[in-house]
Amino acid sequence: MKIPQTQFGRTPEGSDISLFSLNNDKGLTISVTDFGATLCRLYFPDKNGQGHNLVLGYDGFENLLADSNYFGATIGRYGNRIANGQFELHGKSFQLTQNEADNHLHGGAVGFNKRRWDIVTVNSDSITFRLSSPAGEEGYPGNLSVSLSYRLTATNELIIDYTAQTDAATPINLTNHSYWNLSGTGDILDHRLTLECPDYLPVTEELLPTGEIASVGNTPFDFRTTEAIGSRIGAVLGGYDHCFVISDCASREPRRIARVEDPISGRVMTVETTEPGIQFYTGNFLDNVRGADGNVYGKYSGFCLEAQHYPDSPNQPSFPNTILQPGDLYRQTTVYKFSLAGGR
Repeated sequence: MKIPQTQFGRTPEGSDISLFSLNNDKGLTISVTDFGATLCRLYFPDKNGQGHNLVLGYDGFENLLADSNYFGATIGRYGNRIANGQFELHGKSFQLTQNEADNHLHGGAVGFNKRRWDIVTVNSDSITFRLSSPAGEEGYPGNLSVSLSYRLTATNELIIDYTAQTDAATPINLTNHSYWNLSGTGDILDHRLTLECPDYLPVTEELLPTGEIASVGNTPFDFRTTEAIGSRIGAVLGGYDHCFVISDCASREPRRIARVEDPISGRVMTVETTEPGIQFYTGNFLDNVRGADGNVYGKYSGFCLEAQHYPDSPNQPSFPNTILQPGDLYRQTTVYKFSLAGGR
């Protein structure tokens, strides 16, 4: 079977970049590229059978190359922030690239989202990428080998599987940074969110965790019962950009953490993951970004639910461990499942 593949562009170093289209027989279709192992588009029919792109992105490779919003990108080695770009490991201090003021964000100036990934296998409903990250890249220790697959199922799931190995101890925190809009246009303030997380991580003005794990009870962070995303966003300084704590994360099987319903389109998305945290972000920094299909993305045009470990964990001994040791295998699975309200 011939898999739809088109040339998407060429890097400044002269590497050809491809775009792949995958689908199932239920109308779920994705486009992914080997640049940043990026999810560029995802289509799923609404209650009227109309398909819309549900992830924020760009039309051309030049725009993706210049992207600073991480639309659809695979983030590594470490998703989220590390304070001052510094950590100690086995008695040695490491200085990472400081690419957000004094802090290290999403893997640095040239994170995994700015690398061309090798293509391992491609089928009509799945693709696997591989990336080698050498010791010293962005300041990290150890040679790291990463594998990532996108897979569609007959039950309208997008399954993202990650594995990684290293030859020296190193922090790792991989995630996908897709911005979702289940209407395909407009803002996401009326989307209705259920987030089965009893606690969250308060942050400083630099969006770094304070080290406290706080209850969501009686706060605007409590989505244990369904609420519109915009119902209390005004009470959160700057909007939501916080890591929520997933209880009972000892199991290595994905468990359902989130459900989002768009009352306009009738689309529903659920999120399952093996990770101990999920970053909920409401596109607070989007400012008239020219995106795919002529859309202009402003504040609240999309939301992120990034399954991951906690921010700044290498500097927070009480947080779940993010250090991968030689001989160990890093594994993560996150599942985005799509349906229509009422089971249609």
